[in-house]
Amino acid sequence: MELRNESFTLNDNIEIPKIGLGVFKSEEGKQSYNAVRWALDFGYRHIDTAAIYKNEESVGKAIKDSGIAREDVFVTTKLWNTMQRTDDALKTFEESRRRLDMDYVDLYLLHWPNYRFEYNIQAYEVMLKLQSDGKIRSVGVSNFNIEHLEKLIDKLDVIPSVNQVERHPEYNQRKLKKYCDKHNIRIEAWAPLMQGRFVGIKEFDEIAQQHGKTAAQVLVRWHIQGGFVAIPKSVKKQRIDSNTDVFDFELSETEMNLIDSFKQGKRVVNPKDARFGFESY
Repeated sequence: MELRNESFTLNDNIEIPKIGLGVFKSEEGKQSYNAVRWALDFGYRHIDTAAIYKNEESVGKAIKDSGIAREDVFVTTKLWNTMQRTDDALKTFEESRRRLDMDYVDLYLLHWPNYRFEYNIQAYEVMLKLQSDGKIRSVGVSNFNIEHLEKLIDKLDVIPSVNQVERHPEYNQRKLKKYCDKHNIRIEAWAPLMQGRFVGIKEFDEIAQQHGKTAAQVLVRWHIQGGFVAIPKSVKKQRIDSNTDVFDFELSETEMNLIDSFKQGKRVVNPKDARFGFESY
C-alpha cells in the first residue's frame, strides 16, 4: 500500500494531510463504509464527515476495521448550526464521538456561521474546552467569510486552525485566501471538483493531456499546489483511487495561472437557497 499523501502544518502545529475523502451525501451503511475502506486502502489518511451527514457510525467502523492505527488517520467532523448553544454543543460532540467510536477527533469544525452569532461563540468556547481536555486536537470553522472570522477572532482572541469552504476554479476565494494567509488559517476546499462540472472543459483536458493525468487529478493538484487542503467526495472505487494520485507531477506557473483565471461567481451550493438557518453571504 502506497501512502500517496503529504501534509500541511496547521497554526497549532497539528499535521493535516493535504487530501482527504469527503463523505457528504454518502449513505450510512455499506456506501459510506466501502468508500472509507477503499480510501484507506489507497493510502488516504484523512476522512472528513459531519454530524449532519448521518454517516459517522459507518466512517468510524470502516476506520476501525481497516486495522490502521487510530493516530495514523486524521478524522474531521462538524457541529451543525442548530446545535451551537453551550449545552447542545457539548452533547452533540459527545454523540459524534460515540458514533465514531473514538476517544478524540483530530479536527472539529463549526459547520456554518449562525445567524445568531453568539451561538457560534458559545459553541467555540465549548470546542476549546474539549480541546484542552484532549478530546479535540484542532479547532476550526467551516463556511466562514472574512466578516465572520473577524467577529470570532475579536470576541475570543483565538485564530481557528482551519476554514473549510466551497472552493474550485469558478469560485476560487481569492480575497478569503489572502485574509486567511495573513492570519495563518489553512483553507480546506469542499467541492474541489465543482461537483463534476469540470468535465468537458477544454482547458482542463489540455493540461491533463500534457501531464498524462485526468482533469480531476489536475484540479486536485491545483488545490494542494496552491496551499489548499482538498477533500473530493466520491463513492466510486476507481475515482477514490484516482483522486489522490497527484504527487508525481507539478503544474507550471502558466497552468496554475490559467486555472486561477477562470470566470468567478458560480457556486455549486447557494447558502441563501439551502435554508439551513444561517445568514447568507
